[in-house]
Amino acid sequence: MIIIRKANPSDAPTIIDFQQKMALETEKMTLEPETVTKGVNAVFLDNSRGQYFVAETGGNVVASLLITYEWSDWRNCNVWWFQSVYVLPDYRRQGIFRKMYTHVRTKAEEQGIAGLRLYVETNNARAKKTYEALGMSSEHYSFYEWMRK
Repeated sequence: MIIIRKANPSDAPTIIDFQQKMALETEKMTLEPETVTKGVNAVFLDNSRGQYFVAETGGNVVASLLITYEWSDWRNCNVWWFQSVYVLPDYRRQGIFRKMYTHVRTKAEEQGIAGLRLYVETNNARAKKTYEALGMSSEHYSFYEWMRK
């Protein structure tokens, strides 16, 4: 049975591990352990930065995601962004992200959040199909960024 819950500080080591695995898997990038550790812990120390959710089965965390906030002056409320979504390889394609998405969407609706957003790598066809199956679309905006190296 999969349980979706808000993460707590004791989940930080697992989330840190997931972030390192995701960066290597998706971008062939090795994260600086001290930096990612501080980054994950910063969310637990200041909830205005976001909130983590985890999926747990048999007492083991098998997936995590981060929700961050974007203020919408057009809507006079927040939009939540999915960030840092990671599911352990052995647990993929089993509906875990769908359960996490549904849990977060329910929380967003209860709190009057304007909507949910995420970005996905251009070539990640499998992720795009997953998000589209959940009723999300990419028709309205394109994403541009500048990131410090």
